[in-house]
Amino acid sequence: MKKLIAQFVKFGIVGAFAFVIDYGLLAFCTEVLRINYLVSATIGFTVSVVFNYLASMRYVFSHKEDMSRRREFVIFVILSVIGLIINNAIMWAGVEAIGWHYLIVKLFATAVVMVWNFVTRKLFLDADR
Repeated sequence: MKKLIAQFVKFGIVGAFAFVIDYGLLAFCTEVLRINYLVSATIGFTVSVVFNYLASMRYVFSHKEDMSRRREFVIFVILSVIGLIINNAIMWAGVEAIGWHYLIVKLFATAVVMVWNFVTRKLFLDADR
């Protein structure tokens, strides 16, 4: 259990940096570049996924020796695309259906997708599961 908690803490630290990238690009693209919030959310999410892959697979999860790096990356991308769909669905519902500000909705979407990411990456990518 201590190992799982330590791993989750590392996941949280990497995730915090990824969140700053994601949230920062969302706000910048929407407010400064005047891009639609859903397009901005996709841009921020995508850039943060690249950082998250590099950092997570180096510092958080153990590489499965029987899995090629290419397959690992493909699985990571598939899980991330599902996370993006969840993120954007929550963003749309929160902004369009409920009427909340997109930056507030993003906080909730991030929390939901964080759980998705940790559980699915632990199941599919971590050698120490």
